[in-house]
Amino acid sequence: MRLRCICVLVISIFVVFGSLGYGAEAKSGSNSQAPCSSAGSWNVMDFGAVADGTTDNTEAFMKALKAAEQGRGGVVHVPTGRYSFSGSLAIPKDVTLKGVFEWAPSHTGVRDKGAPLPEYGTVLMPHGGAGSEEGPAFITLVTNSVLQGVCVYYPDQGLEPPPTPYPYAISMGGDNPAVLDVELLNPYNGIQITRGGRELVRNVYGQPLHIGLFLDEAYDCCRLENVHWNPWWTFDSPMSRWQLDNGVGFIFGRSDGQYALNTFCFNYNIGYHFIRTKAGVTYGNFSGANAEMCHACIRVEDCCTWGILFSNGGYALLDPPVSMMVRVEESNHGTVRFSNCAFWGPTDRCALIEGQEGGMVSFANCTFAEWAENRKMPVKERKRRDPCIAALSGALMVRGCEFRDNKPQIYLGPKLQGAIVTDNITHFPLDIRSEMKKKLILDNNLPLRGKVPPPRGEE
Repeated sequence: MRLRCICVLVISIFVVFGSLGYGAEAKSGSNSQAPCSSAGSWNVMDFGAVADGTTDNTEAFMKALKAAEQGRGGVVHVPTGRYSFSGSLAIPKDVTLKGVFEWAPSHTGVRDKGAPLPEYGTVLMPHGGAGSEEGPAFITLVTNSVLQGVCVYYPDQGLEPPPTPYPYAISMGGDNPAVLDVELLNPYNGIQITRGGRELVRNVYGQPLHIGLFLDEAYDCCRLENVHWNPWWTFDSPMSRWQLDNGVGFIFGRSDGQYALNTFCFNYNIGYHFIRTKAGVTYGNFSGANAEMCHACIRVEDCCTWGILFSNGGYALLDPPVSMMVRVEESNHGTVRFSNCAFWGPTDRCALIEGQEGGMVSFANCTFAEWAENRKMPVKERKRRDPCIAALSGALMVRGCEFRDNKPQIYLGPKLQGAIVTDNITHFPLDIRSEMKKKLILDNNLPLRGKVPPPRGEE
C-alpha cells in the first residue's frame, strides 16, 4: 500500500511540472535543440527569421525546412512580412513551404501609382545570383515538395533594359512537386521543370521578363493550371519593348502527356514555343491556351508524331511590326491541331505553315479576323496583303471555320503534300489561292457575299 502511494505521488509531480513546462527537454529553452513541431507544423520565426526586408533569412529558412525534413515531412509556415535572401532555398522531400496567400496575389504598384506594392502578405525577396542565368534556382523543389502562398519579388531588378539576369526563381524536379497560389512578380526567368513526372503548377501569376516557364524531361503528365503571365510589373516602357523582342512565355521540350488548362501570356516575342531537345519533344493537350501581343503566339519547331492539341484558345495581336499567331516550321514532323479557337489581329497573317513529310496542321471550327492589318505597312503595299493562312509544305486541313474579312483566306504552296479545305464560311467572296502540285480537296465552302462556287471535289 505504501509503495503504491509513493508511485502515485511521483506521477503527480511529473504531471504538474510537465504542465508548467519543466522536465521536457524540447521545451527547456536550450539553443541546442530545434523548436518542436506541432502536428507536423513549423514556423520560420521560431528559427530566427526576420521579416524586415533587409535581414538575410537564408539560414533561418533552411533550418526550418531541415527540421521539417527530420520530422518526416510537414508544413513550414511563413507569416506576413518581407523576407530578404542572399542565397537559395531547397524544399526537402515531403515538405511544404507555405505563406499566407490562399490565391495568387497581384502587386501592380510598381507600375500603377496607388495600386498595391509587394509590402503585404508573404513576400520573398532574392538578391543572390545577380548577373548570370547559371547557378541554382532561388527555390528548388523535389519529389512531393510544395511551395504555396507567396510572392517572389526581385527588389534589385531595374526598370531600364536590358534586365539583370538571374537564375530561375523556381526549379522543380522529381515526382509530384507542386507550386500553388504563387506570384512571380518580376523574375528574369520564372519556373524550370526538369527530370520528373506529374509536376503541378496551379494558380501562378506574374511577369517573368525573359522566360516564363521552361519544361523538359517531364516524363509523366505534367500539369499546368491557371498560369498567367501579365504585365503587372511594367508596361508601355523600354523594358516592355525588351520583353516583347526577347522574351518567351512558355517553352516545351520533351513532355510525355502534357496537360495545360487556362494558361495565358502577354507581350513576349514567342508565347508558346515547342522545341526539340536531346530528350525529345512534346505531346499533350492545351485547353484555353491564350496569348496576346506576341510576335508569334505559337511557334512549333517540332512536336511528337501524335501531336499537340489546342482547344478553346484565343490569340490576339496589337499591331507589332512583324507578327503572326501561328508559326509551324519546316522542321516539324508531328501533328498540330486547333479546335474551336479564335484568331484576331491586327496582324500580318494568322498562320504560316511548313513541315516535313508527315507533318500535319489542322484548323477545325475556328474563327479568323483582322489579318493583314499591319498599320505600319506602307499604304502602297497594303494591296499585297498576305492570306490568313499560308501553307508552304507539310499537310493542311481547314474544316468548318469562319473567315470574317474581305482578304485572301488561304494560300496553298507548290510543295504542300496535301490539303483538305471544306465546309468553311467566308463573310466575303471566297479567295483561296493554290499552286499545289499534289491532291487538293476543296468543296462546300460558302461565301456569304459574292457567288457561291460550284462543288469542285477532288482535284
